[in-house]
Amino acid sequence: MSVEALSLFILASIALDLAPGPDNVFVLTQSALHGKKAGVIVTLGLCTGLIFHTTLVALGVTVILQSSWAFSALKLFGAGYFLYLAYQAYSAKPVTTDASLTLSHFALYQRGIIMSSTNPKLLLFFLAFLPQFIPADSSSYAADAFILGVLFAVIALCIFIGIAYMGGALQQRLKSSPHIQLMLNRMAAFVFVLLALNLLF
Repeated sequence: MSVEALSLFILASIALDLAPGPDNVFVLTQSALHGKKAGVIVTLGLCTGLIFHTTLVALGVTVILQSSWAFSALKLFGAGYFLYLAYQAYSAKPVTTDASLTLSHFALYQRGIIMSSTNPKLLLFFLAFLPQFIPADSSSYAADAFILGVLFAVIALCIFIGIAYMGGALQQRLKSSPHIQLMLNRMAAFVFVLLALNLLF
């Protein structure tokens, strides 16, 4: 890959990660509810999911998912998980202590992985996005795709950590206001329902 192609890929990746979307909204709401550390852990999970998609693109498995029952099954599983998170957020009670203690690090990391890896739209996006920056005469397509995918994940990690710190700053104020906590939980539930609907339709 040329320096020009890599530079264009980096600029495009930054623009895509900064644009409002399900992932950065997810990081923001989780950080506001559970603190900036929780947002960072969720971000690590999301980026782990990106590596999963990158591996599938590099191996060509995404071609199978486009035309098989696996694509629909992945959508249903992802939407069901979002609805489960919506129920948890809606039924959550306000807390007066540090909210980041209410969920384990593993649970937060798992949320990020499941959200990212069960999103078939993200899988198809990677299939359409990454090959544009790989030379047509490349003798190492899989290696090039993996390098670009990891680079995209690193860029997303840096940007989403910044978003997590923004959300964490809000969380400090929310701890002293049960009413605002309740409203934010309701908003998070609404976001999860929208993510489920977006994934399905």
